[in-house]
Amino acid sequence: MNSEDRDRQLLPSWKSLQRRIGACESCPQLREYCRRVGQEKRRAYADWDYWAKPVPNFGQPRARLLIVGLAPAAHGANRTGRMFTGDRSGEWLYRALHKAGFANQPHSVSTDDGLELTDCVITAVCHCAPPNNKPTIEEVANCRPWLAETIDLAHPQVLLALGQIAWKALLAETRRRAWQTGKQPKFGHGACSPLAGGRWLVGSYHPSQQNTFTGKLTERMFDAVFARVRELIDPVLFTIHSQ
Repeated sequence: MNSEDRDRQLLPSWKSLQRRIGACESCPQLREYCRRVGQEKRRAYADWDYWAKPVPNFGQPRARLLIVGLAPAAHGANRTGRMFTGDRSGEWLYRALHKAGFANQPHSVSTDDGLELTDCVITAVCHCAPPNNKPTIEEVANCRPWLAETIDLAHPQVLLALGQIAWKALLAETRRRAWQTGKQPKFGHGACSPLAGGRWLVGSYHPSQQNTFTGKLTERMFDAVFARVRELIDPVLFTIHSQ
């Protein structure tokens, strides 16, 4: 079975997962917060009809790269309905993905802007925008099944954690699957830990304004992580391209 046939076979399950994420009501406080943000809006987005629901995954149902962020931004993905779309973090992420060959364009402003991902899926630890961008332990736990099902369908080779909370969530999931045993690897920018089955867990600072405005994360640092991801996924092609 070729890759196109596998994608077609997975598509019904992927669409079902996306619908169920979007319809989730497991965290009443988060749902109320997202709806309230969508009603009050920000002056710059007064004409927008906010999504204000849990934000589904973005990408292909089968992908060698799975990117895990923290949660939708209140006036970013909670507004647009697409992961990392409509905020500064997304500007950094999609620019880097475009450079590394995982996206067809470097910008992301709305769901109809023509952006497409190749061999990449983007998800989050929490699918609803949380107050102060800090989901509770219970809220993260409620979203854990979505992460597990996303991994089941995407079958990634590289799992990229954007930030420490995403790193911890992926550590817990990879240990549950017995993909990782022994000493627990520490999070750090550029951290790279082998997993069973030729998989890899990679860490990066989150491209939040707190990190990018202060210089904790530079564009060069971020690009280096995606160059490493590309090397892990396509070592032969990466070597040829680098020569």
